[in-house]
Amino acid sequence: MEHPVVEARPVPALPRVRRIALAAPLRWLARGARDLAANPGIAAFYGLCFCAMAATIGFIFRHRPEYTMTFVSGCLLVGPFLAMGLYDVSRRRQQGLPVAFGESLTCWDKHLASMGLLVLVLTLLELLWGRASLVVFAVFFNTGMPSTASVLAAVFNPRNWEFLAVYVVVGSVFAGLVFCTTAVAIPMTLDRDTDAITAGLTSFRVVLENLPAMLFWGALVVALTLLALWPWTLGILLVGPWLGHATWHAYRDAVGWDS
Repeated sequence: MEHPVVEARPVPALPRVRRIALAAPLRWLARGARDLAANPGIAAFYGLCFCAMAATIGFIFRHRPEYTMTFVSGCLLVGPFLAMGLYDVSRRRQQGLPVAFGESLTCWDKHLASMGLLVLVLTLLELLWGRASLVVFAVFFNTGMPSTASVLAAVFNPRNWEFLAVYVVVGSVFAGLVFCTTAVAIPMTLDRDTDAITAGLTSFRVVLENLPAMLFWGALVVALTLLALWPWTLGILLVGPWLGHATWHAYRDAVGWDS
């Protein structure tokens, strides 16, 4: 009697977290700079998008400062997905494939299912962050929401150190959660169409298992972004795409795949 032939299903590749040297982020920036120089037109488009986001945050801070952190967290949500086009450019260059602006704009459409849950998680974090920010303001400014001038006075007034300390701690907790969740998750989804849970957990593992290097990377991202925003936010035209390209190389260094 002949036995039916059962086709073996291919076993999906499993992500493997690699050890990262402390100086690795500098290498990622160097590779990102090469990607940017090779495709300046595409980088300029995404740089303009990042610049528009920065201008919106500045407008909100001047007119409704209590909502500033809400919009900052919203940009931390939108930014990585906008940068997906930059990841695609770096991916294609690394694989020797032709690079096209149109492809970078639509690279996400094949990964909607994988990104859906990740979007939901990040949106929840963004909403919680915005609410927590408003609560901090409400507790320390019980006479009403402050104006821009009073916010600046509060920040630079030594007597209000409790407000500043609480605000920084709350912001740091949520910023850390967003960073851990997205450090390599979105490039990983673009590369392998990984499900959101695997991508998010792998991203957390990358940060926790390479904490010194990833803290250095996070500090570089924050420092370069702040420098780019001063004084007229025009620096973000260059720094935004540069960091996007560098993030792809961070993923490629941090995550390997076992069949």
